[in-house]
Amino acid sequence: MKTFNVPIIYRSPLITAIKNKRKQQDRMKKNFKPTALDFGALKILLARHFGFCYGVENAIEIAFRTVEENPGRRIFLLSEMIHNPHVNNDLLEKGVQFIMDTAGRQLVPWEDLQPDDIVIIPAFGTTLEIEARLNELGISPLQYNTTCPFVERVWNKAEQIGQKDYTVIVHGKPGHEETRATFSHSRHNTPTVVVKDMEQAKILGAFISGERPAAEFAELFKGQYSPGFNVETDLQRVGVVNQTTMLATETQAIADYIRSVIISKYAATEDNAAERFADTRDTLCYATNDNQSAVNGLLQEDADLAIVVGGYNSSNTSHLVELCEEKLPTYFISSEEKIVSANEIMHWDFHHKQELHSFRFLPDQTPVTIMLTSGASCPDALVEGVIRKLLGFYGLEHKADELAAAWTN
Repeated sequence: MKTFNVPIIYRSPLITAIKNKRKQQDRMKKNFKPTALDFGALKILLARHFGFCYGVENAIEIAFRTVEENPGRRIFLLSEMIHNPHVNNDLLEKGVQFIMDTAGRQLVPWEDLQPDDIVIIPAFGTTLEIEARLNELGISPLQYNTTCPFVERVWNKAEQIGQKDYTVIVHGKPGHEETRATFSHSRHNTPTVVVKDMEQAKILGAFISGERPAAEFAELFKGQYSPGFNVETDLQRVGVVNQTTMLATETQAIADYIRSVIISKYAATEDNAAERFADTRDTLCYATNDNQSAVNGLLQEDADLAIVVGGYNSSNTSHLVELCEEKLPTYFISSEEKIVSANEIMHWDFHHKQELHSFRFLPDQTPVTIMLTSGASCPDALVEGVIRKLLGFYGLEHKADELAAAWTN
């Protein structure tokens, strides 16, 4: 796989050494057992896969290179480059401005942009409507395009099945930048509707089966369907794609459920089900799959607690937290700075969108075993920072450098 020129401040000699060694031992990525880092009083179970993915590294390289190669020019990002505050703040410090926030609210009026300005499309991609707006302003929308290729693959799949007269069902978070972009690209080719979870999928299933009157659709899916959507005709042939960072098991469950409703409604058999339900296969990106599989591997082990590092608005990171929460106490933090002391931690409750202040999060006994992973937009340097912070509570700071040397050899 291609390597990228990512700023050294995001790298970690320790994590790089561990990842390289695991890659040598398991080139086919079949082993999802965690890496056990035994420091005596503290044991860390490090997920097999975590951290920057292909799309994130590609976006970061393009963004920082654009800044370096264009001194004196105004540079804008449509919205956050990725969902990590450290990377976004670094770009802001270099003079980059955000045109919108993550919810799509305008921060810089379109009228303030000039033809000579540079506008970078973030890794999530953007809508066709925004591309058209930039063109109207004399700005080439795709000259500085960091859209993840795995997101574009979803767009291509939606277009392919749309051309075969299938309606596209997008499993995603309606307000997320990537889902907004996918919805825009898909609805350009075919009727499209977004479902955010299994609950909404079941409601949609009731419209497919005819159990709910079509008149209720507009209100229940307000803002989540394409113009002119016809419940009675547009749900006869469908296919499911997704926001690439969703929970894999949920996407598969939604696809299986919709398929079963379609088969039941039209008395289709397994042999001819494809006539009604398109074979989209899995449109999750490889990193989302790998990171979620690695967490499932983590959860096969015993531990006292789990720590997940990443941006609080990161979809893929929140799903890793969700998986860990099913088994043990889990703390979602943005960096080691959130670990105030051995007895105090600030962590994010993504269910209720609030930061919590917890005490005595580390058990009194030793050894303490902690599961550790991070999202696809989280720099490895932050994970190393968490390891070093935890080691410091046990007087073991020196062990990090010793471990890096050991894994390098």
